[in-house]
Amino acid sequence: MTVTVGQPVPDFTAAATSGKDIVLSALRGWNAVIYFYPKDDTPGCTLEAQGFRDHYAEFKAAKTVVFGVSRDSLGSHDKFRCKYSLPFELISDDSETLCRLFGVIKQKNMYGKQVMGIERSTFLIDGNGVLRREWRGVKVDGHVAEVLATAREL
Repeated sequence: MTVTVGQPVPDFTAAATSGKDIVLSALRGWNAVIYFYPKDDTPGCTLEAQGFRDHYAEFKAAKTVVFGVSRDSLGSHDKFRCKYSLPFELISDDSETLCRLFGVIKQKNMYGKQVMGIERSTFLIDGNGVLRREWRGVKVDGHVAEVLATAREL
């Protein structure tokens, strides 16, 4: 089963960099941006994280929390978060539970080899836990501003 726009997102619990688990149902009343990215500390992923970092106060003003998700370990996430002063939690999905729920694992071409990896994707969940918008196959330029504008409309 994967998420569908206009439908409630199944509740989940995920390990995050704070050392506390993120529980979707505990976020009721707040919108949530969950963005999936391939790998910590790579060029595109760093630019995307910096974009969410640079607009974090505006997301909070729009009653929206932000979470980045990849298959990297919490240790890798901690280093990435510290290196770029990311004010939001990063979720480690090494079991690919969230990746499967959101349908972001795709076949990709890496250095001429076919591999299964995370397709850069972002999901906006409203304060009632309903998926309101999804962006798949994201290009980093201008993406964060579009997500922020959509969050402000909720």
